[in-house]
Amino acid sequence: MSRGEWSIGCRDLAGRRRDVTVFVSNDKVVLVAPPGEAAVLGPLDVGRLRAALRDAVVATADDQLET
Repeated sequence: MSRGEWSIGCRDLAGRRRDVTVFVSNDKVVLVAPPGEAAVLGPLDVGRLRAALRDAVVATADDQLET
């Protein structure tokens, strides 16, 4: 995983393993869910998603300070 990109494991409604991806594009945080699916997250995965979103926001702030 590169700097500015986080992957959080989840499952779709059928129970198949999928990933939710969080990344930074310019000064925006982008959340990519499994295509055409709902992401089902357990409590630990929700914590990981929260941490990834927080880190992405911090990364966008750091990028803005550098320019």
